[in-house]
Amino acid sequence: MPHESKQTESAPGDHEMTDSAHADPKAAPTTADVSADLSALLQKAEAEAQELRDAFLRARAETDNVRRQAREEIAKAGKFGIERFAADLLAVKDALELALITDSATSEQMREGMLLTLKQLNASFEKAHIQAIDPRGQPFDPHRHQAMQVVEADAPANTVIQVFQRGYLIHDRVLRPAMVVVAKEKTA
Repeated sequence: MPHESKQTESAPGDHEMTDSAHADPKAAPTTADVSADLSALLQKAEAEAQELRDAFLRARAETDNVRRQAREEIAKAGKFGIERFAADLLAVKDALELALITDSATSEQMREGMLLTLKQLNASFEKAHIQAIDPRGQPFDPHRHQAMQVVEADAPANTVIQVFQRGYLIHDRVLRPAMVVVAKEKTA
């Protein structure tokens, strides 16, 4: 039996495939290729980080501006919020001053002038949502009334029987409590 040689002969295109495999960058990337890819990724990430930082700084500056403007508006509202009410009260003040400088007015004319002035003042209060508290005959409310005296009376206990001074609300908040006399049960 003849001795068979186990040498494999390579086909004509085999060396070309091996050479082309080394030439394909995906098949065997070099250190320079990896470094270039990483460098490009790093530059892209740095650019994106810079954009996000700039957007954050713009948003923070805008927020600071909004806060500053809000503080200024609140200060202006506190300072000038009463302007309309004050303008309404000027007419009342003018009417009172005019009454004081009039020498020849009769008591009836003075009374009519005072009634008109009170009407102006009530209109100003109404525009400003200021309401009088007149709790006569109502149950005592410590949030709206201040008891000046407690007396025995025929009225039910804890009922307001007399008002020394009316109180006032602005919207639903107590501006001044009403000063009242409150009834208590009679003792036998």
